[in-house]
Amino acid sequence: MSREHGVNRRSYLSALGAGGVAALAGCSGISGGGTDTDTGTDDGNDTISIGSDIPYRPFEYENEDGELLGFDVDIAEAVFGEQLGLTPEFTDTSFDTIISSLNNGNFRVIMSAMTINDERDEEVDFSDPYFTAYQTIVVLDDSDITAKSDLKGQTVGVQKGTTGAGAADELKEEFDGDLSIKRYDQIPAAFDALINNQVVAVVNDNTVNAEFVNQRDNVRFVEGEGAAAEDGENAPPYLTLTVEEYGIAFREDDEEFREEVNGALASIKEDGTYDEIYNEYFSG
Repeated sequence: MSREHGVNRRSYLSALGAGGVAALAGCSGISGGGTDTDTGTDDGNDTISIGSDIPYRPFEYENEDGELLGFDVDIAEAVFGEQLGLTPEFTDTSFDTIISSLNNGNFRVIMSAMTINDERDEEVDFSDPYFTAYQTIVVLDDSDITAKSDLKGQTVGVQKGTTGAGAADELKEEFDGDLSIKRYDQIPAAFDALINNQVVAVVNDNTVNAEFVNQRDNVRFVEGEGAAAEDGENAPPYLTLTVEEYGIAFREDDEEFREEVNGALASIKEDGTYDEIYNEYFSG
């Protein structure tokens, strides 16, 4: 597989996924399609429709030519394409409605850097985990915020429906309500709000925050120990609010296909494909 993604990597990118390689996940083309839940393919052919919130770099995003790229995209090609003989087709879907869209039959699976948690597990079934991530905080480089406690009384930005939003809600509870939260449809809008001083920080997944930090000279992570260190993980140098694992989501009546996908995930881990893709995006 040839992959083009132009990721500008810095030291935290090589550190952020030490737990991620031990877990598991990725192709291109954006389209929809009705789902034939008996065969595992869409519209009676050999495609698999995948719901995903785009852009969410480096997991799924388009380049200047409109080509869909990203870690999830490459993993989908490896899992569904190379292992299962299907053609992945991504459907761009708002993250805060993506589970209901899956259950309404708009696509067969969700692959969108989605954290496995108990609330979501009540509505969908998940594959085995394929990536380890952390909720983190980014601020402007000249910000006075150097610790989690400095956010008390401030305004932070998050993406609707994400575990970053959930982490911000937990911070607000920890601060006895003394935190304002602005919720955006997509993460680039939250980043824009930070740059324009409409929020003082963005709470979001570490890898996506790292892409943002890598691309700009005026933003940084809030540093410090946190959930990763407490869990005994190989913690990155920035503050981690949570330790999370991503999974591919399925409708609850799709158990046979879910088992096939789990087998494919295990295969790409065993044959080195997963590590190859991971290292292209998150090492060096």
